Amino acid sequence: MHPALNVIIKAARRASQIINRSSSELDHLKITTKRQSDFVTEVDKAAEAAIIEVLREAYPDYGILAEESGESAGQGAGSDYQWIIDPLDGTTNYIHGFPQYAISIALAYKGQVQQALVYDTLRNEMFTASKGGGAFLNERRIRVSKCLKLEDSLIGTGFPYRSFEHVNAYLGMLKELMQKTAGIRRPGAASLDLAYIACGRLDGFWEFGLSPWDIAGGALLISEAGGLISDLAGNESYLETGNVIAGTPKIFAQLLQIADSYRTSNLKA
Repeated sequence: MHPALNVIIKAARRASQIINRSSSELDHLKITTKRQSDFVTEVDKAAEAAIIEVLREAYPDYGILAEESGESAGQGAGSDYQWIIDPLDGTTNYIHGFPQYAISIALAYKGQVQQALVYDTLRNEMFTASKGGGAFLNERRIRVSKCLKLEDSLIGTGFPYRSFEHVNAYLGMLKELMQKTAGIRRPGAASLDLAYIACGRLDGFWEFGLSPWDIAGGALLISEAGGLISDLAGNESYLETGNVIAGTPKIFAQLLQIADSYRTSNLKA
C-alpha cells in the first residue's frame, strides 16, 4: 500500500470517531446554513480539522482543498500535490439521521488524482484506490458490474439543490432514464454513489453542479475498478465543471449519448 494512502486511512479513522460519536446526539448539533439546502455542522468542521491535522503532520508541504476551510493558503500553497477533502459528504442526510454519508479524501498530483478513499463510517465500508493499483472495499478487490444494457441498469443521481439554472435539462434526462432503466436512486451522498459504481451496486450515475471534493475520491475508484467517468462532453474536466457522467463502459456510453441530447448552449460540459 502506498504510504500516502496509509496516512489517508489514518486521517479518515480519526474523523470517523468524531462523526460516529456525534451521530447519537443529533438533537444537540449546532447547524449553520451556508446557502439554500446546504448545511454545515460542528461535526463537519471538527472532522475536517482532524483530517487536516493528520495529513499535515505527515506531508506538511502539500496543498489542501477542503469543503469547509476552502483552499488553504500558506502551507502547501503552490505545491504540485493537493489533498481534496470532504469531511462529511451527505451532511443533510446526517443531520436527519438518514444513514447515507461518508468521508472522502483524495490526493492529486498536478490535478490528477493518485490516491483516494471514500469511507462509509456507519457501515464501516472503506473504499480505497491507488492510481494503477486497483480499487478495493475493505481490502477486497472490486470491479464495476457487467451490466451492458440501459434497460437492465440501476442508475444513481443527485437532484439539483444549490443551483437550478439547468434544472430543465436535468429533468429531461431524468424523465427519459426513468423510462429506459431498471430504476433510479438518489441516496444523497455523491462520493458513495460513485463508490457504489466501483463495486457494482450501481451501474451508472449522473449529476450536475458538484464540487471537486464530492467527485475526486470516487472518480479514481471508478477508473481503477474498470469503469469510466467524464464531464458531459466526454472529457476529463469534471473536477472543474462539477458535471459528471459515470458507469460501466457500456452504460457510460449510453448515458453520455442521452446527456448530449439535453446539453444546451449555456450548460457547460
